[in-house]
Amino acid sequence: MIEDEQIDLLLTDLYDVYGYDFTHYARASLKRRLNRLMSLDRFPSFAELRYRVRSDADYLKRFVEELTVNVTEMFRDPGFYKTLRTEVLPTLAAKPFIRIWHAGCSTGEEVYSMAILLREANLLAKSLLYATDLNPQVLDTARAGIFAMSPMKQYSENYIQSGGTADFSAYYTAQYNYVKFNDDLSTRMVFSTHNLVSDSSFNEFDLIMCRNVLIYFDKALQERVLTLFDESLGPLSYLALGSKETLKFSSIQPKFRQLSTEKIWRKIG
Repeated sequence: MIEDEQIDLLLTDLYDVYGYDFTHYARASLKRRLNRLMSLDRFPSFAELRYRVRSDADYLKRFVEELTVNVTEMFRDPGFYKTLRTEVLPTLAAKPFIRIWHAGCSTGEEVYSMAILLREANLLAKSLLYATDLNPQVLDTARAGIFAMSPMKQYSENYIQSGGTADFSAYYTAQYNYVKFNDDLSTRMVFSTHNLVSDSSFNEFDLIMCRNVLIYFDKALQERVLTLFDESLGPLSYLALGSKETLKFSSIQPKFRQLSTEKIWRKIG
């Protein structure tokens, strides 16, 4: 088991050598993931792991991928997407142009879900979806739009429960054990690395999606990121978080009003 003092050493190395700041990630989650990595890659000691991280830039890619949580699916929590369909997109339709930021987009399943919603609302042509993540490898997957075939049945069910009425398989082409989503969806997407810990706002958005990312940050970093989102949202725009995340007890809460029972807030101040 990795000790807290050893975690501190690793975090200092990551910041000093590579500029990655994981110091405000939730410590319990970090410890679980580091111990899992030690076991998976069969490091005989902490010293071996530390040496590998400091000296092997290629291994660093795997290391960061294990530390950043990349669990996602299309139309996850269908009730959430139904609220986007029925309450959020109709109000955004009045705008001449729609900017959406998927912060911590992972491998991109939720970005493609949003593109499908926009397409079905006839809004995709005047929308731009900015998809960002700390991890360049998951962005490569998202940019390609190629995913395993196996979860498509579940994704199709999620899509239908979210209010979708089209044939979900019409949005992708299947080949062997993979599917590739149609290019007309990805042409409205911009993929880029962005570090929520240290990077600043880069545009004004009508909707920010950051689902199941804040739960891995400590309170101080959650506050920093929520302030960043507030600075990045225009008047009467929306912020969407994950099912276990909230604006309660944050400094920006008074500026937002929550919609229905879903974790979507509209900026009122």
